[in-house]
Amino acid sequence: MSETSKPTGIDLQLDEATAQGHYANLAIISHSPTEFVLDFAAVMPGVSKPRIKSRIVLGPEHAKRLLLSLQENVTRYESAVGRIDLHGPHSTPPQSEEAATLGFLPGEA
Repeated sequence: MSETSKPTGIDLQLDEATAQGHYANLAIISHSPTEFVLDFAAVMPGVSKPRIKSRIVLGPEHAKRLLLSLQENVTRYESAVGRIDLHGPHSTPPQSEEAATLGFLPGEA
């Protein structure tokens, strides 16, 4: 089965296996001078070593576009549904550029 969507005027095909998606509650982001790597995994009780379910590699410009698009969509979501409250060590916005890197794992991709 294949579905077609046009979010930006581009014909995209989505096969059934890809449409199922992968659940992730952990994202590890690393970068090199030329690319950003986003690894997604699910950490579950009783699983000693979670496996990465998906890896996305982006150029710096596309990484920034993703950041801006995600921020816009979170803002729209919160306008429609309500504020998303965060719990844990990253529950408050970073106060400096240095603090903004917390939770990201810099390094070679």
